[in-house]
This record gives sequence, structure tokens and C-alpha cells, in this order.
Amino acid sequence: MNEDVQMASSTQGNGDDWVRIISNDGFSFLVKRKIAQMSGTIANSLDMASGYSESETKTYHASNDRGIIVQKLLEYMCFKAHYSSSKEEVPVNEFMDRIPPEIVLELLLAADYHESYLHPINEASTSSIHVESVQNTKGRAVQSVPPPATNKPSNEEFYVRDPITGTIKPNPPFLKTHFFREGRLTEEQAMFILNEATTMLRQEPNLVNVKSPVTICGDIHGQYYDLMKLFEVGGALNDNCYLFLGDYVDRGCFGIECLLYLYSLKIVYPSKFTLLRGNHECRHLTEYFTFKRECLHKYSERVYEACILSFCALPVAAIVDNKFFCVHGGLSPDLVTLQDVIKMDRFREPGAKGLLCDLLWSDPVTNYGHEQEPSPHGALLAPGTTYLYNQTRGCSYFFTYEAACQFLERNHLLGVIRGHEAQDAGYTMHRKTPTKKFPSVITIFSAPNYLDVYHNRGAVIKYANKNITIRQYNYSQHPYWLPNFMDAFTWSLPFVGAKITEMLLAILSICSEEELTEDGDISDEDETRTLAEAAMSPTDYQARKQQIKSKIMAVGRMQRVFQLLREESESASELMPADDVSGVSQVGIRLGPDALGVQGNRISRDIRNFDEARRVDMRNERLPQVQPQDLSSMPAIFPPPSMRMSGRLGGEGSEGLTMEYLIRKTLEEDTDDGLVERLAEKIASSRRVTGRPTPLKRFETT
Repeated sequence: MNEDVQMASSTQGNGDDWVRIISNDGFSFLVKRKIAQMSGTIANSLDMASGYSESETKTYHASNDRGIIVQKLLEYMCFKAHYSSSKEEVPVNEFMDRIPPEIVLELLLAADYHESYLHPINEASTSSIHVESVQNTKGRAVQSVPPPATNKPSNEEFYVRDPITGTIKPNPPFLKTHFFREGRLTEEQAMFILNEATTMLRQEPNLVNVKSPVTICGDIHGQYYDLMKLFEVGGALNDNCYLFLGDYVDRGCFGIECLLYLYSLKIVYPSKFTLLRGNHECRHLTEYFTFKRECLHKYSERVYEACILSFCALPVAAIVDNKFFCVHGGLSPDLVTLQDVIKMDRFREPGAKGLLCDLLWSDPVTNYGHEQEPSPHGALLAPGTTYLYNQTRGCSYFFTYEAACQFLERNHLLGVIRGHEAQDAGYTMHRKTPTKKFPSVITIFSAPNYLDVYHNRGAVIKYANKNITIRQYNYSQHPYWLPNFMDAFTWSLPFVGAKITEMLLAILSICSEEELTEDGDISDEDETRTLAEAAMSPTDYQARKQQIKSKIMAVGRMQRVFQLLREESESASELMPADDVSGVSQVGIRLGPDALGVQGNRISRDIRNFDEARRVDMRNERLPQVQPQDLSSMPAIFPPPSMRMSGRLGGEGSEGLTMEYLIRKTLEEDTDDGLVERLAEKIASSRRVTGRPTPLKRFETT
């Protein structure tokens, strides 16, 4: 608190110039009034690990809080000066003009200090201050990053009642914030969204008619924080509609959040929100990539199965204002008229061929629009060619410019809008049609900095009043997840286990080869003496030798298994290191046997542009050839097939290898050139072999 006091001019000067300040701990001070009435601005620079980082400029006005400003400063000065008298009155105006800069910096960093309570200091004097701080072992390492939300929402927070129909629906504004804080729902709440969305999607036709104004969005791929940016760029639902072209899950770490939030918007705004199916909305790809493991980690198998059921209910295409054919992948030789889409059966798992597969998987040919011209992107095509087998995807087709123009002419459409392919700028306008002079195909991609390595921009198409506007945006920061949704302890356990078994083998190998050989060359007389000393029969002696050998061999096998698990854990990444012309890996190279790190992070740091990212990710563009696996029974340390090192090493059938098979194969192989076996044989054959430990003999005392 503070109060005005009158002081004798002979001792303290003019009494009107003084204010009494009493600190929270009882200290009382006298301060000149003019000091307590100052105001101004300050820009503070903090010493970070990467250099000085200037914080935002803060403005303070001390006229209303004059006592509190000085009080805060004086409390700190009293602590430093160790004043012992709780009521000693100390004129400190002479100190105020020479406040050490570190005091102000301490006040700026204090947790309970309001940003408006500042004292003016020279900005230049604080720019070079280095304040040593004591590491807080009980708090968060990065205080500016809020901890994830750990509470599950109550039903009052999650549900809202429709004022017109009286039905209960999810609360999208709450879910938006809750998911942004990494919060999770109860299983019943998640199931409510999935079941309601599935029921609603089943009632929609295969080909949905959408009216403008509409914002058309491409792939999301589990990038929830970029999805929030998309809605900022795309505009409010009150003003326009939204059309999403599929691929909401997989590859990113927040696929279930994206899906649940988009489904909640569909439930609340059914006529303004259209969701189409992408090639990743299926069981086959979600098991191969990360979405199933994400569902099992964050929710349950029941939630995952409900997601798969909802995927089969998603429509596959849309028509915007009877002008634009919107689909995830592209065209098909089985697609002649729009009636082919309307009549198809979409409520099933997509196969490796057929109309449903093509709508989700097909692409424009690499030299689209220039098929008869020499190009480094593709071979010359004969005139009239419309479809080619899609070797990049391992299924479906490439469609040519002629195929697209024929389809648009037959169905009286203006253009095709599709997603499915990452674009450096977030979109690509392909060659215009000869008649209407409009791009025959527009590819849109809405996941900026795809996989955190592509360095691409995201984009959406805003179509209103017969005008198309493409809005681009950059990526947003997001929380970090270790590969395969592992925690730090689970991820590092194989490394620790490998080192422990390595130390055990090192202890057993302390004897030199010569010493073991010398000990192993024992005569019949020495062996008889050894048996007598151990009180063992020859049969027991040989059995004991075999037991010792088996135990040492077991340590060696465990060392190989831990090494395999460590390599799989560290190498868990969907990106394959790129090789130069010499065949030597230059991107994401391992740091060494004693360096623990995430290979995917090293690959990400080494990728410099969009083309390099496409090259290291090319394997994941294909339809995977894997057998269904029960991930729920696998330990968290076993990565999904897309992240397994064995699958990235190539070779026929390598994608179908399971972790159980790899471990069994590792146990059977002799990867150390028989070193452990020779060591076990030498130790077991040495004369130092003794019998089993016997209990100590009891002696009676008198």
C-alpha cells in the first residue's frame, strides 16, 4: 500500500514531494513523488540459447499505480540489501536513478508481475544482459508452451441442444479449443460424433450437388493446426459453404482430431458442409500408415472401427453449380457420364481396380497437356491416348489432357477440381480447354509444409459470383510427437537394453583369446581333478558346460534383438533416406552407434526443397502391398508398416514382413560371425567351471 506523508523540509525536503511505501513484508520506505508518477515504454531483449530475441514492446502508465511500481522495485532491493528492520524508513530516491538493469529484468521475468508495472530504464543497457537462471527441474522445460489438456469434457460442455429441433448435437466451438489444447473426448462422446456423422452421410448420394459460394479444400492429412488456419482463410460458415475433397487422416499426428471436428461441423451444418472420400479413408491405408495406431493410442479399437464404418459412407464426388466436377483423385476409363458415379456402390472398401479405385487414386499424366512434346517428365504419347497404367501409385491410371477434355465435353462441365497430390504452391492450374479457355484440371492441396518436410504452401479455392479466387497460406506450429506416438521412455528402451547386453558381453569378454585357449587345453588328469573338486559326474559336468554356454548365447541373442528394436525405433519414419548417384545415403544418415536420435528428424533437417521431399517420400505414394495385422496386440515399440525400416530397404515382399518374423529371423541369424558362440564355448570349456552353488554349511557353536 502507499500513503502521502508530510516530512520536515530540514530533514527530507519538501513534504509534498514524498510518498510512504510499505511493502508486503512490512518494510516502509520514502520515495519522491515524481518517481512514482513516471510512465513510458520499454522493449526488453532476453538472452536465448540461439541468441538475443527481442520481446514485444510494453507500455506502462504509472500515474494510477505509482505506489505499486516503486513497491515492487523496493521489495527486490530490500531483499538484496538484507534490511533487517521491518519498520526502518529509508529514503531511496537516490537509488531509483541507478536501478541495476538486472533488477528490472528479474521483474519482467517474475511470474506474478503484471506487465504494466515497469520502471523506465535505458533500452540499450538491457540488450546485453546475461542473467544466469537456475534450472527448474519440477516445471516444464519450455514455459511458453502450455501443457496438454488432461481433462475430459463434461456432457454440459460437449453437447448443445438445437433450438429448432430440440435434438442434441456436439459443440464445435468447444471442440475447436479443446482439440487445439490436445484434449481428448470420452469414448462415448467420440462414438456419438462418429455414429451421428455416419447416419447423416449414408443419406447423401454418391454425387453431391453443391451451390456457391463455396470454399473447396484439398488434403488435410491429420494437420489439425493447419486446418484451423484453413478456416481462418476460408471464411465463416455463415457466409459460405465448405467442400472437402478427402484425405483427412494418416501421415499427420492429429488425424482423429481433424476427423471428429469436421464430422461435428457436418452434424451442425449439414447443408453447408460437404465431405468427400479420399484414398486414405479406408482400412487398408489406415492400417499401413499411422491412423489406426493413433486411434488405439488416443481412444480404442471401437473408435477405429467406427471411423472405418464412417469412411464407407462418405460420398465420392460433387458437382459445384453444374460446372465443376470435384473428386479426390481423378478420372477413370469407366467414367463416361455422371450417371456412372450415381449408380456405383460406394459402401465398401475400395479395391485395387474399378471405378471407385480410379476416383480415389488416378492422377493427371506427368506431362499433362504436353503429351506430344519432348519432356523430361514423361515419354511422348501417341495422339488419342487417354489413359495409362499408373506406375507411381501401383494401381489405377494416369489420365491425359485429351481424356479430361472429352469427359468435360460429354458432361457439359467447365473443369475438374481434385486433390491427391502435394503441390509446391498449394495448387496447380493445368492446361486450359480449347473451347472454353478454362483450366481443364485444377489440383488443390491444403496441407502446408506437408509432413513437416515439403516446405510447400497450402491453398483453398473460393468460388463465388462466378469468380475463382485461390487463397494461399503457410503452415502453423504444432505440438511434437515422437514417431509411432511413443513416449520418450518407450522409445529409448531398446537403446538402453542394447547397451546393457553389450556391457554384459564385454564383461564376459574380459579374458583374452589366449587366456581362454590356455584354460581350455586341460588334460584328462586336470579334468578329473576338476570334477572331483566340483563333486560332479561327467554327465553333470557336460550339462553344466552346456548351461553356461546357453546363457552366454542367450545374452548374445538378446543383444541382437535389442539392436534390431533400437534400429526400428530410431528409424521409425515414413521417409526413406535418399541416395546420391554413388548409392551412398546423403539424407538422414545415422550419426553413429552411440548416438540416439530420430532418423525422421534428421531427414527433415536435411531436406531443403519440395523436390527433395517428393523424392524421399515417393515410396509412400503407392498402394501398399501388405497383409492386415492386429496392431492392438503389438507393443507400442513396434511401428506400423509404413514406418518400418524393413519396408524401406526394398526387396520383393519386404512390405509384408512382420516384427515377429524379423525378431525370429534375427534370433536364427549369426550376425556377429560366431564371435559370441566362440566366446561361450571357450568360457564353458575352461577349467574354472564349477558346480551349482550349494548352501552354506551350518556350524553349531558352543
